[in-house]
Amino acid sequence: MPAVSPRARILAICSAPVLALLAVAAFAPLPFSVAEPGTTVNVLGSDHGGPVIKISKAMPRKTTGQLRMTTIAATGPDATVRLKDVISGWFETDRAVMPRDSVYPVGKTTKEIEAHNAAEMEKSQDTATSAALGYLHLSSKDVKVRLRLADVGGPSAGLLFSLGIVDKLDGDGRGGDLTGGRTIAGTGTITADGKVGAVGGVALKTQAAKRDGATVFLVPRAECADAKAELPQGLRLIPVTTLKGAVNSLVALQSGHRVPRC
Repeated sequence: MPAVSPRARILAICSAPVLALLAVAAFAPLPFSVAEPGTTVNVLGSDHGGPVIKISKAMPRKTTGQLRMTTIAATGPDATVRLKDVISGWFETDRAVMPRDSVYPVGKTTKEIEAHNAAEMEKSQDTATSAALGYLHLSSKDVKVRLRLADVGGPSAGLLFSLGIVDKLDGDGRGGDLTGGRTIAGTGTITADGKVGAVGGVALKTQAAKRDGATVFLVPRAECADAKAELPQGLRLIPVTTLKGAVNSLVALQSGHRVPRC
Protein backbone atom coordinates (compact mmCIF):
# COMPACT_ATOMS: atom_id res chain seq x y z
CA MET A 1 0.00 0.00 0.00
CA PRO A 2 1.49 3.39 -0.96
CA ALA A 3 2.33 5.71 1.89
CA VAL A 4 -0.15 8.53 2.59
CA SER A 5 1.45 11.91 2.04
CA PRO A 6 1.42 14.58 4.78
CA ARG A 7 -0.72 16.80 2.49
CA ALA A 8 -3.37 14.08 2.13
CA ARG A 9 -3.43 13.53 5.91
CA ILE A 10 -3.92 17.27 6.51
CA LEU A 11 -6.73 17.44 3.95
CA ALA A 12 -8.43 14.44 5.51
CA ILE A 13 -8.19 15.93 9.00
CA CYS A 14 -9.44 19.37 7.86
CA SER A 15 -12.26 18.03 5.72
CA ALA A 16 -13.76 15.91 8.48
CA PRO A 17 -15.23 18.88 10.43
CA VAL A 18 -16.49 20.44 7.20
CA LEU A 19 -18.28 17.25 6.21
CA ALA A 20 -19.72 16.99 9.69
CA LEU A 21 -21.05 20.57 9.47
CA LEU A 22 -22.59 19.87 6.06
CA ALA A 23 -24.27 16.77 7.44
CA VAL A 24 -25.71 18.78 10.33
CA ALA A 25 -26.82 21.60 7.98
CA ALA A 26 -28.61 19.15 5.73
CA PHE A 27 -30.94 18.14 8.57
CA ALA A 28 -30.99 21.23 10.80
CA PRO A 29 -33.88 23.72 10.49
CA LEU A 30 -32.84 26.97 8.80
CA PRO A 31 -34.15 30.54 9.38
CA PHE A 32 -35.84 30.81 5.98
CA SER A 33 -39.35 30.74 4.53
CA VAL A 34 -40.18 29.23 1.15
CA ALA A 35 -42.89 31.05 -0.80
CA GLU A 36 -44.87 30.31 -3.94
CA PRO A 37 -47.69 31.98 -5.92
CA GLY A 38 -50.77 32.26 -3.70
CA THR A 39 -54.46 32.84 -4.25
CA THR A 40 -55.97 35.75 -6.14
CA VAL A 41 -59.40 37.25 -5.49
CA ASN A 42 -61.58 39.40 -7.73
CA VAL A 43 -62.46 42.38 -5.51
CA LEU A 44 -65.37 43.20 -7.83
CA GLY A 45 -66.90 39.79 -7.10
CA SER A 46 -67.65 37.61 -4.10
CA ASP A 47 -65.55 35.74 -1.56
CA HIS A 48 -66.85 33.01 0.74
CA GLY A 49 -70.44 33.74 -0.19
CA GLY A 50 -70.48 37.52 0.16
CA PRO A 51 -69.43 40.55 -1.90
CA VAL A 52 -65.89 41.74 -1.33
CA ILE A 53 -67.03 45.35 -1.74
CA LYS A 54 -70.47 46.34 -0.50
CA ILE A 55 -71.74 49.86 -1.22
CA SER A 56 -74.63 51.47 0.64
CA LYS A 57 -76.16 54.98 0.59
CA ALA A 58 -75.26 55.08 -3.11
CA MET A 59 -76.17 53.02 -6.16
CA PRO A 60 -73.24 50.79 -7.16
CA ARG A 61 -72.57 50.16 -10.83
CA LYS A 62 -72.81 46.76 -12.46
CA THR A 63 -69.28 45.95 -13.50
CA THR A 64 -67.67 43.63 -16.02
CA GLY A 65 -64.10 42.41 -16.03
CA GLN A 66 -62.11 41.63 -12.92
CA LEU A 67 -59.75 43.37 -10.51
CA ARG A 68 -57.77 40.60 -8.81
CA MET A 69 -55.69 41.18 -5.70
CA THR A 70 -52.76 38.79 -5.46
CA THR A 71 -50.95 36.97 -2.67
CA ILE A 72 -48.02 34.70 -1.99
CA ALA A 73 -48.21 31.49 0.05
CA ALA A 74 -45.24 31.14 2.43
CA THR A 75 -44.27 28.40 4.84
CA GLY A 76 -45.50 29.28 8.33
CA PRO A 77 -43.37 30.86 11.06
CA ASP A 78 -43.19 27.51 12.85
CA ALA A 79 -42.50 25.44 9.73
CA THR A 80 -39.23 23.53 9.46
CA VAL A 81 -37.21 24.53 6.39
CA ARG A 82 -34.14 22.44 5.67
CA LEU A 83 -31.18 22.79 3.31
CA LYS A 84 -32.81 20.72 0.57
CA ASP A 85 -35.85 23.06 0.62
CA VAL A 86 -33.62 26.11 0.32
CA ILE A 87 -31.60 24.64 -2.57
CA SER A 88 -34.78 23.57 -4.36
CA GLY A 89 -36.30 27.03 -3.94
CA TRP A 90 -33.25 28.72 -5.41
CA PHE A 91 -33.51 26.77 -8.66
CA GLU A 92 -37.30 26.83 -9.20
CA THR A 93 -38.89 29.91 -10.80
CA ASP A 94 -42.22 29.35 -9.05
CA ARG A 95 -40.67 29.36 -5.58
CA ALA A 96 -38.63 31.87 -3.62
CA VAL A 97 -36.46 31.57 -0.53
CA MET A 98 -36.61 34.52 1.84
CA PRO A 99 -35.21 35.18 5.32
CA ARG A 100 -37.99 34.29 7.76
CA ASP A 101 -37.74 37.66 9.52
CA SER A 102 -38.50 39.40 6.21
CA VAL A 103 -41.83 37.55 6.06
CA TYR A 104 -42.80 37.38 9.74
CA PRO A 105 -42.08 39.67 12.72
CA VAL A 106 -39.20 38.41 14.85
CA GLY A 107 -40.12 36.89 18.19
CA LYS A 108 -43.85 36.63 17.48
CA THR A 109 -45.95 33.51 17.94
CA THR A 110 -48.18 32.21 15.14
CA LYS A 111 -51.29 33.61 16.87
CA GLU A 112 -49.65 37.00 17.35
CA ILE A 113 -48.64 37.08 13.68
CA GLU A 114 -52.17 36.16 12.57
CA ALA A 115 -53.58 38.93 14.75
CA HIS A 116 -51.05 41.41 13.38
CA ASN A 117 -51.86 40.51 9.76
CA ALA A 118 -55.60 40.76 10.43
CA ALA A 119 -55.11 44.22 11.95
CA GLU A 120 -53.00 45.29 8.96
CA MET A 121 -55.72 44.09 6.59
CA GLU A 122 -58.42 46.00 8.47
CA LYS A 123 -56.30 49.14 8.50
CA SER A 124 -55.62 48.69 4.76
CA GLN A 125 -59.35 48.43 4.05
CA ASP A 126 -60.10 51.64 5.94
CA THR A 127 -57.27 53.46 4.18
CA ALA A 128 -58.30 52.14 0.77
CA THR A 129 -61.85 53.39 1.34
CA SER A 130 -60.56 56.83 2.33
CA ALA A 131 -58.29 56.97 -0.73
CA ALA A 132 -61.08 55.97 -3.14
CA LEU A 133 -63.68 58.34 -1.71
CA GLY A 134 -61.11 61.13 -1.62
CA TYR A 135 -60.25 60.52 -5.27
CA LEU A 136 -63.96 60.68 -6.17
CA HIS A 137 -64.54 63.74 -3.94
CA LEU A 138 -67.17 61.87 -1.95
CA SER A 139 -67.86 61.96 1.77
CA SER A 140 -67.95 58.88 3.98
CA LYS A 141 -71.14 60.39 5.47
CA ASP A 142 -72.93 60.03 2.14
CA VAL A 143 -71.41 56.76 0.91
CA LYS A 144 -70.79 53.71 3.04
CA VAL A 145 -68.28 51.06 1.95
CA ARG A 146 -67.76 47.69 3.63
CA LEU A 147 -64.87 45.50 2.55
CA ARG A 148 -64.80 41.80 3.32
CA LEU A 149 -62.06 39.32 2.42
CA ALA A 150 -61.57 36.09 4.31
CA ASP A 151 -58.31 34.28 5.06
CA VAL A 152 -56.05 37.06 3.73
CA GLY A 153 -53.92 39.34 5.90
CA GLY A 154 -51.58 42.26 5.48
CA PRO A 155 -51.85 45.59 3.63
CA SER A 156 -50.88 44.61 0.08
CA ALA A 157 -54.43 44.61 -1.36
CA GLY A 158 -54.92 48.32 -0.65
CA LEU A 159 -54.52 49.52 -4.23
CA LEU A 160 -56.91 46.90 -5.63
CA PHE A 161 -59.52 47.67 -2.96
CA SER A 162 -59.39 51.35 -3.89
CA LEU A 163 -59.67 50.61 -7.61
CA GLY A 164 -62.62 48.30 -6.94
CA ILE A 165 -64.46 51.03 -5.02
CA VAL A 166 -63.78 53.54 -7.81
CA ASP A 167 -65.04 51.09 -10.44
CA LYS A 168 -68.23 50.31 -8.52
CA LEU A 169 -69.02 53.99 -7.96
CA ASP A 170 -67.69 55.75 -11.04
CA GLY A 171 -66.19 53.26 -13.51
CA ASP A 172 -63.95 55.01 -16.01
CA GLY A 173 -65.79 58.27 -15.43
CA ARG A 174 -67.46 58.09 -18.83
CA GLY A 175 -70.06 55.39 -18.25
CA GLY A 176 -67.76 52.43 -18.90
CA ASP A 177 -65.89 49.99 -16.72
CA LEU A 178 -62.47 50.79 -15.33
CA THR A 179 -61.28 47.34 -16.41
CA GLY A 180 -62.53 47.64 -19.98
CA GLY A 181 -63.82 44.08 -19.52
CA ARG A 182 -60.30 42.75 -18.93
CA THR A 183 -58.95 40.73 -16.05
CA ILE A 184 -56.60 43.13 -14.28
CA ALA A 185 -54.43 42.03 -11.38
CA GLY A 186 -52.02 43.88 -9.17
CA THR A 187 -50.61 44.62 -5.76
CA GLY A 188 -49.56 47.57 -3.67
CA THR A 189 -50.29 49.30 -0.40
CA ILE A 190 -52.27 52.54 -0.40
CA THR A 191 -52.24 55.64 1.78
CA ALA A 192 -55.28 57.75 2.56
CA ASP A 193 -54.07 60.38 0.08
CA GLY A 194 -53.68 57.78 -2.67
CA LYS A 195 -49.96 57.00 -2.72
CA VAL A 196 -49.03 53.43 -3.72
CA GLY A 197 -46.31 51.58 -1.79
CA ALA A 198 -44.14 48.52 -2.40
CA VAL A 199 -45.08 45.15 -0.92
CA GLY A 200 -42.59 42.40 -1.88
CA GLY A 201 -43.10 39.03 -3.54
CA VAL A 202 -44.16 40.58 -6.86
CA ALA A 203 -42.38 37.99 -9.03
CA LEU A 204 -44.55 35.27 -7.47
CA LYS A 205 -47.68 37.43 -7.59
CA THR A 206 -47.32 37.95 -11.35
CA GLN A 207 -47.30 34.18 -11.77
CA ALA A 208 -50.46 33.86 -9.65
CA ALA A 209 -52.09 36.60 -11.75
CA LYS A 210 -51.26 34.92 -15.06
CA ARG A 211 -52.44 31.55 -13.75
CA ASP A 212 -55.83 33.07 -12.90
CA GLY A 213 -56.35 34.75 -16.26
CA ALA A 214 -54.94 38.25 -15.88
CA THR A 215 -53.46 40.02 -18.91
CA VAL A 216 -52.42 43.21 -17.09
CA PHE A 217 -50.59 43.61 -13.78
CA LEU A 218 -50.39 46.86 -11.80
CA VAL A 219 -47.11 46.99 -9.89
CA PRO A 220 -45.61 49.64 -7.60
CA ARG A 221 -43.05 51.44 -9.74
CA ALA A 222 -40.31 50.76 -7.18
CA GLU A 223 -40.73 47.03 -7.81
CA CYS A 224 -40.63 47.02 -11.61
CA ALA A 225 -37.27 45.24 -11.73
CA ASP A 226 -38.47 42.46 -9.44
CA ALA A 227 -41.69 42.04 -11.42
CA LYS A 228 -39.80 41.79 -14.71
CA ALA A 229 -37.37 39.16 -13.39
CA GLU A 230 -39.75 36.20 -13.86
CA LEU A 231 -42.55 37.87 -15.84
CA PRO A 232 -44.93 35.33 -17.40
CA GLN A 233 -45.38 35.61 -21.15
CA GLY A 234 -48.46 37.58 -22.14
CA LEU A 235 -48.73 39.58 -18.91
CA ARG A 236 -48.33 43.34 -19.32
CA LEU A 237 -46.83 45.36 -16.48
CA ILE A 238 -48.10 48.85 -15.69
CA PRO A 239 -46.10 50.74 -13.05
CA VAL A 240 -48.05 52.92 -10.63
CA THR A 241 -47.22 55.39 -7.88
CA THR A 242 -50.66 56.80 -7.07
CA LEU A 243 -54.31 55.78 -7.23
CA LYS A 244 -54.97 58.58 -9.72
CA GLY A 245 -52.15 57.35 -11.93
CA ALA A 246 -53.49 53.78 -11.80
CA VAL A 247 -56.98 54.94 -12.83
CA ASN A 248 -55.55 57.08 -15.64
CA SER A 249 -53.45 54.19 -16.92
CA LEU A 250 -56.45 51.83 -17.05
CA VAL A 251 -58.55 54.44 -18.86
CA ALA A 252 -55.70 55.05 -21.33
CA LEU A 253 -55.30 51.31 -21.86
CA GLN A 254 -58.87 50.82 -23.05
CA SER A 255 -58.85 53.98 -25.18
CA GLY A 256 -55.63 53.01 -26.97
CA HIS A 257 -53.58 55.88 -25.58
CA ARG A 258 -50.03 55.69 -24.27
CA VAL A 259 -49.67 53.69 -21.05
CA PRO A 260 -46.59 53.74 -18.76
CA ARG A 261 -44.26 50.75 -18.89
CA CYS A 262 -41.71 49.29 -16.50
